[in-house]
Amino acid sequence: MLYAATTPEGKRRAFRDRLASGELLRMPGAFNPLSARLIERKGFDGVYISGAVLSADLGLPDIGLTTLTEVAGRARQIARTTELPALVDADTGFGEPMNVARTVQEMEDAGVAGLHLEDQVNPKRCGHLDGKEVVDEGTALRRIRAAVDARRDPNLLIMARTDIRGVEGLEPAISRAKALADAGADALFPEAMATLREFEAVRSAVDVPILANMTEFGKSELFSVDPLRDVGVNIVIWPVSLLRLAMGAAERGLDTLNAEGSLTSELGSMQHRADLYDLLDYRGYDRFDSDVFNFEVRKD
Repeated sequence: MLYAATTPEGKRRAFRDRLASGELLRMPGAFNPLSARLIERKGFDGVYISGAVLSADLGLPDIGLTTLTEVAGRARQIARTTELPALVDADTGFGEPMNVARTVQEMEDAGVAGLHLEDQVNPKRCGHLDGKEVVDEGTALRRIRAAVDARRDPNLLIMARTDIRGVEGLEPAISRAKALADAGADALFPEAMATLREFEAVRSAVDVPILANMTEFGKSELFSVDPLRDVGVNIVIWPVSLLRLAMGAAERGLDTLNAEGSLTSELGSMQHRADLYDLLDYRGYDRFDSDVFNFEVRKD
């Protein structure tokens, strides 16, 4: 009922323990708190909170227009709804090292298990667009050092994302990944890798967990979980997938309304009211107030 029973500190410890085990963790992107609860219900290992999704939710492109307050607020809403650890996209940290430090503490207070910071020039671009620019190595390392120094819970995962593969190629990406790990990053997010061999090359170069971004319509081929596990990937995210599925369904529904005047033909593809109420745990609230849930919803 209400929010998760597990504390943020407990989620962070569990997240760290599972990463240390070497298993691959599957973390679909949640576009709102309800979808985070569904991700948990379906047996996934964690929830990813995408900057691109948060931007789109506000009707904005993913070009660095969202603010720390907006992202931290949405992260809090999502993270508190699920027992799973949440990993949030913190873009470039919303400024320079002192801003990065504040970002880390705001995200920590929001209850996430980890966040990632990237090495793009601020304002950034979506990682799978052309025309990206990355900062020099010194600036990238200062961001990570500031993040590590600012956290109060040592189990908060500080992940470094590097976008240099799409700008300068694989070898500079490997070199940057090594430097970011040496600067204190707990995990690495090598963005826009083109092949499994590239993921494997980064994995071989560093001693910290790595993440694979399986976003649709991007630079990376859409590998399934098993090949990624085989080359040593530790976390896989599908950041925008649920939003894309939901928006695709919404568009089809609106087209049906235009064409048929009702949604009767779409009922079979909708989540039933009974399933929604179950996901929201209406019955749990009945323990406190019998007037809240004093009815039955039939599924036939």
